[in-house]
Amino acid sequence: MKNKNRIIVIFSALALLISSCTKQESENKVKDMNIKLSWGMITNMLEGESSCRAVFTIQNNANQTLGNSGWAIYYSQSPREITNAPNTKAIVKHISGDWFKIIPEQGFSLATEEKLVVHYDLSHYLINETDAPLYPYIVRYDENGNETSIEKISDYTVFPFEKPEQINRGANDVVPIPTPANRYQDNQGLSLLADNTLHKIIPTPVHVNPEDGNLNITNALKIYYSSELKSEAIYIREMLQNITGTKFSILEKDYKNGKAIVLNSKPLNINGISSEAYMLEISSNKGVMITGSDPTGVFYGIQSLMSLMPLETFQTSQNTITVPNIRVEDAPRFPYRGQHLDVCRNFFAKSTVLKLLDLMAFYKLNHLQLYLSEDEGWRIEIEDLPELTAVGAQRQHTSKDAAALHPSYGSGPNSYEKDTHGSGYYSKEDFIEILKYAYKRHIKVIPTINFPGHARAAIKAMEVRYNNFMEKGQEKLANEYRLIDPDEKSKYSSAQGYDDNVVNVARESAYHFYETVIKSISDMYREADVPFTFFHTGGDEVPNGSWSDSPLINELLKKMPEVKNPMNLQAHFFRRATDILEKYDVKIGGWEEVAMLRDANGIPVTNPEFVDKNVVPYFWVNAWGQEDLAYRLANIGYEVVMCNVTNFYFDLAYDKDPQEPGLYWGGFNKTRDAYETAPLDLFKTTTTTPSGTPIDIEKTFKVKERLQPENKENIIGVQGQLWSETIKGEKMLEYYYLPKIIGFAETAWSERNWETIEDREEREKAILKAWNVFTNILARKELPRLNSIFGGYNYRIPLPGAVVENGLLKANVEFPGLDLRYTIDGSEPTIESSLFTVPIEVSGIVKIRAFDTAGNSSRTSTIEAE
Repeated sequence: MKNKNRIIVIFSALALLISSCTKQESENKVKDMNIKLSWGMITNMLEGESSCRAVFTIQNNANQTLGNSGWAIYYSQSPREITNAPNTKAIVKHISGDWFKIIPEQGFSLATEEKLVVHYDLSHYLINETDAPLYPYIVRYDENGNETSIEKISDYTVFPFEKPEQINRGANDVVPIPTPANRYQDNQGLSLLADNTLHKIIPTPVHVNPEDGNLNITNALKIYYSSELKSEAIYIREMLQNITGTKFSILEKDYKNGKAIVLNSKPLNINGISSEAYMLEISSNKGVMITGSDPTGVFYGIQSLMSLMPLETFQTSQNTITVPNIRVEDAPRFPYRGQHLDVCRNFFAKSTVLKLLDLMAFYKLNHLQLYLSEDEGWRIEIEDLPELTAVGAQRQHTSKDAAALHPSYGSGPNSYEKDTHGSGYYSKEDFIEILKYAYKRHIKVIPTINFPGHARAAIKAMEVRYNNFMEKGQEKLANEYRLIDPDEKSKYSSAQGYDDNVVNVARESAYHFYETVIKSISDMYREADVPFTFFHTGGDEVPNGSWSDSPLINELLKKMPEVKNPMNLQAHFFRRATDILEKYDVKIGGWEEVAMLRDANGIPVTNPEFVDKNVVPYFWVNAWGQEDLAYRLANIGYEVVMCNVTNFYFDLAYDKDPQEPGLYWGGFNKTRDAYETAPLDLFKTTTTTPSGTPIDIEKTFKVKERLQPENKENIIGVQGQLWSETIKGEKMLEYYYLPKIIGFAETAWSERNWETIEDREEREKAILKAWNVFTNILARKELPRLNSIFGGYNYRIPLPGAVVENGLLKANVEFPGLDLRYTIDGSEPTIESSLFTVPIEVSGIVKIRAFDTAGNSSRTSTIEAE
């Protein structure tokens, strides 16, 4: 990861071209405006074009009147269309993306200690604290409109979301607001189970045969391996040394006899799978025998061995590790088990990525889709195009039209400011290290360069390059990588509120740019000595209206009379992209849109053109009538990765509690949603709409296209998504994906019996029974281990459910096996507080929390006894 200083050294000349960029820090604090700002949600119950109403309160604490010019307040908030109240003295204005400002109207005047209330309406609901405005700052201007100072508004308050009209998504929201009482009701079907009913390894293996006795692993056991397994031998040695604090020996030689740890590979066929398969045998007499169909299978056998180790093994150094005698035969259901990470909306340090890779490997996930370009950031160094990181990797106060990136998602006015996450990128050396680290863990890193939409960072960077060379009179070089038609007047608004984020696909320079980037990335794989086998083009959410008014596009369409709808030029771009990628012999990923066309009525339909081009569509819209799209694509021959928004988007909030961070446009996403998914028959597990309305499965999905048996293998796997708009830093990221990713890993690896039960009532009984087992495992094994393994993770523990009936406190929790501790004196429960075991008489205010055996806790549930 690069720092601010190196960017300045590499590309300091760019500062002269970005006239609206941030002022020097010494200028930013010329004068303290002394503004107090608060924001609150009023209601989500509006009808008509706007859905909700919010309010800012501005208080002038300065010793001078705040007038009707010379200042503006900027902030970030989820993109919404704005309607201001009539006759207001200040208005809220959308600028670009999630960037807004408050500006005074002609009659504005605010004397010392006076307050002004600014009401405004928004086009979509705001229901949780994530939706509140972020990092407000005030900019002062002189009489000529030049900026004179920029200052963060430190005295800023967000009022809590407490009333139903603030939390519900309109009057018809059927999802209840979470309370201790309805959590208690939801948990009623779950119970504490005996240890011998719990799975010993997650994800659950195909066959597990426990045997009597145990094995004590110490450094007296030598590690034998065959030559192709050297990497795995080094991995298990380092793992055991880290746990025990003692040194282990590895020997590249045949194992003869005696007690040892032995790594072998040979052909295997387990449950019809002959790749990534393994057998793990633990014996008191012979030691540990791990046999894989390939090195990956051996690696997964090592992960299963780690799963069998006692929790205390990871908490304190142990010279001896005691594991049970057992025989395991195992292989994955899908060859693709992926996790996506968006490092563009908010940036994550290299160490955070490596930590995610460790956890992915432990749960046997094998693809990381690393999202390296978006509207809000470009995150990988391309040596031939230094502008991409000098401009595209940092956000700061600027203007919408400047060749620079404006603040987004609370990144504020200053690039690289402490505790903000808008700036940063991976150097060539960083990316190579990530590749090597992943490869040793049998994870393929899939780089994503999102084109032709979601490309604002690249566009702005290439405009800086264009301006630089034009100033030097070098027009040819200026246009070499340019991505826009300067005369284009197309009108559109993207899903994230941009009207300038789409590459002009009529420019030959756009393809030269894309090929240059791909070659540079390919070279990094070669330098890392890691095979380059998969590339993702993005390709989602090109907004309607793109390419509708561009001279360059019009010239291209004259040559393509078969293209009646300019939106179908996305297929033209993708066709060119596949031609570029063909020479690299890689699989070519893209969101489902890359395999679609618009018909005469503008309706998206499947496009079979790329079936034989190594193209893999990633299916994500599993709602709003598109529930069968993955199967339609698979049935015409595409290999498909399932990325269902309602099941696998881990950036969606766990529930509707306004204190739960995350988005909710695709509904809410709990660990159970990732677990309770039948990838080969989604209709069985799609029981509600994203808004929470129950679905009559048989009626609603009667006419939907089913996956044909002969095309079953075209569903090559599943992938979890982590879009980072609302995620700030490593701890928050981990909270979002843990424990969701564990439920997802179970779906990715193991086909559960309930997935094939046709009767809905019987199937849901089987699901509940299996889920109860899984929740016990999470509470008693997986979560406490996460506290320590690989340095420890910040996982979420669910809030308890509780009621008081006839003066008796009754409580439960979503993951049975967690301890419930409560207080009745108004204090917050701690690990030392009273342990709830049976209903107990209480009065007054009761506070209760869930704790795991590592001492980590949930937030507090509060109830009042009558």
